[in-house]
Amino acid sequence: MTKILPCSVLLWIICIPSFSQIRLEKLEISYRQSYKIIGSDILVVDTLIMRDSARIYLNPEIENNIINAKVLIAGKGSIIIGRGLNGKKGATGAAGANQNAPCRNGEDALNGGNGESAKNGLNLSLYVGTLKINGTLTIDVNGGDGGDGGGGGRGGDGGSGTRVCRGGNGGKGGNGGNGSDGGDGGNVLLNCKSCQDLHLLQGHQLFIKNYGGFAGNGGDVGNGGRAGLGSKQDGKNGARGVAGQQGRAGKTGIVTLEKS
Repeated sequence: MTKILPCSVLLWIICIPSFSQIRLEKLEISYRQSYKIIGSDILVVDTLIMRDSARIYLNPEIENNIINAKVLIAGKGSIIIGRGLNGKKGATGAAGANQNAPCRNGEDALNGGNGESAKNGLNLSLYVGTLKINGTLTIDVNGGDGGDGGGGGRGGDGGSGTRVCRGGNGGKGGNGGNGSDGGDGGNVLLNCKSCQDLHLLQGHQLFIKNYGGFAGNGGDVGNGGRAGLGSKQDGKNGARGVAGQQGRAGKTGIVTLEKS
């Protein structure tokens, strides 16, 4: 989705907290090498050259990153990365203990853990005087995928019955953990003074990925334990747990392309 929202973007930039800038006359990132923005939210450089497959990693500690380059030359497969981290899967619930003693019920299992929340993609404002894309330039600020819920544990088996008591019931299976929400995609502002029409470049030499992350799946149910068998009467199988709920998919961010 591409929108021109100069007023809202300007307000967004004004509200960004101030950090010290990284100021360079020239930054050349060699073939398949990377540069990480650390300790600042702003990189200011006169000439920025990204050779083929060069990478710039935005500062993950700061939500809003800014790159200001008088000249940006991008080679084939160059990429600026600010993806949100994926959430981790929830822990599997512990199984209930089997009952060895006669006539006793199996132990209930524990529920699976909820998935860990994903991180949002970072916001990037890229101000360029002259933009030359000799190959392809990708900006990847996708949101992370939500963590899946952990599966519920299996219920313990019931103890066997005797002539004076029936077999024990199986333990209840654990519930599946809930999946977490996917992270939202970051917002991207690309402002260029001297370049081709950015809308025409997009999808051909310029690729912006700012989709929301996938929702985490709910955890599987835990099966109930087996009933204990007895000469007088068998026990009952344990009930299955309840499946975990799926999380929410992340939202796609906003892309603003403009020439100044």
